Amino acid sequence: MGRDVPALAFTRDDRRQFRNKMHTCLDVFARMLRESRFDFERPQVGLEIELNLVDAAAEPAMRSTDALEAIADPSWSSELGRFNLEINIAPRRLTAGGPDSWEREIRDALNHAEGKAAPIGAHLVMVGILPTLQMKDVGLASLSENPRYHLLNEQIFSARGEDLLISVDGVERLRTYADTITPEAACTSTQFHLQVSPDEFAPYWNAAQAVAGVQVALAANSPFLFGKELWRETRIPLFEQATDTRSDEIKVQGVRPRVWFGERWITTVFDLFEENVRYFPALLPLCEDEDPRETLDRGDIPALAELTLHNGTIYRWNRPVYAVVDGVPHLRVENRVLPAGPTVADVLSNGAFYYGLTRALVEEDRPVWSRMSFSVAEENLHAAARHGIDAQLYWPGMGEVPATELVLRRLLPLAHRGLERAGMDAAWREPLLGIIEQRCVSGRNGAVWQAEMFHHLYDTAHADRHEALRRMTQQYIDYMHMNAPAHTWPVE
Repeated sequence: MGRDVPALAFTRDDRRQFRNKMHTCLDVFARMLRESRFDFERPQVGLEIELNLVDAAAEPAMRSTDALEAIADPSWSSELGRFNLEINIAPRRLTAGGPDSWEREIRDALNHAEGKAAPIGAHLVMVGILPTLQMKDVGLASLSENPRYHLLNEQIFSARGEDLLISVDGVERLRTYADTITPEAACTSTQFHLQVSPDEFAPYWNAAQAVAGVQVALAANSPFLFGKELWRETRIPLFEQATDTRSDEIKVQGVRPRVWFGERWITTVFDLFEENVRYFPALLPLCEDEDPRETLDRGDIPALAELTLHNGTIYRWNRPVYAVVDGVPHLRVENRVLPAGPTVADVLSNGAFYYGLTRALVEEDRPVWSRMSFSVAEENLHAAARHGIDAQLYWPGMGEVPATELVLRRLLPLAHRGLERAGMDAAWREPLLGIIEQRCVSGRNGAVWQAEMFHHLYDTAHADRHEALRRMTQQYIDYMHMNAPAHTWPVE
């Protein structure tokens, strides 16, 4: 949500003032776009990784506060659940520092945090949904101590007026109710940031939307939830349901969900912020003292605090980000579709594929979003979440094809081209995109390994169901620390 918020109750006047302030922010933002006040000469990329905390038996550990105190690093922060943490890797130029520098930086940060947290009985796991998580682990007691999450929980349930239904039909069927938003904490993701100019924002956002399904198919890593085998990337439907402010009656009226793919290709970043203000009531109507018009008029850069806070409560799979760093504003596309893990090597190969592919698509003479309907891009996302690397996806000029064939024949060469145009030489590109290629050739990713390992333990070794998930998770953690890409992991 972008910042901490106090614990308080909101009045009708708060909501009216907040709405008015958002409209003011929107007007100021439009003026800033017209006057080209943004930093984009040396664009950077960024990375956030959400992680789970487990004990020595690979069960959820509700130790986030203690772990943060032990790690004592401002790069780390709390997340929704007491069994979650998040690391924000410092932004950088995509090709800075040589082929191994970004991976080394991430691994050093994770290993340092693991070393600090382990003595208090908390261990870090990069996985889309922790396989050992049970429904009893996601009650109010497991909600983070940070007041912003308690306030968000209150506002979502106040808007809904009833408990949350979580219903997923996959390999097995899950249907349960929740009286807090804490099931959302089961969803741990990798978020890639890409700084772009105002003029390039719309093409890059459209490209990111177009490839979201492909990304999920390749990187699916969340096949289990509350002991059930569901979708290959169960994180997608769970996140959509766990923060839904709409009752059934409101849904059938066509009211848009707060976890939202969107409904159209855009022509400017303004489209997205305008949709936020037009379609979504405020969950956290907190006004700041700054008058953004006065700030801009005197030559300074406004924070647009109300607009950005509201944007943080609308969970687009590709979210626009406005931020001010050292007095200079910039824009970013925040790519949010991917799960965490399984390894740093996998994460960086996913990033290389995303950054290279979107650049190549943006530079095409006839953009893919001019040849594919927006609804098909959304259908691709859900097909990929359900079936993972075995999904059939639509692509212009190819029709509906296996995701692996689409990547090998069409998209992987484009990713190579995009990275080359970004200044990344073959010695760097080949190992990263080689992992993507071998995933496609082998048909294996984190979700496939988890399912196969679980069935090996449950069906063949006849372990108890939860015990099979626990032992699978322990083996997963061992392989994660080895940093061998998940498509190479054995099942034994």
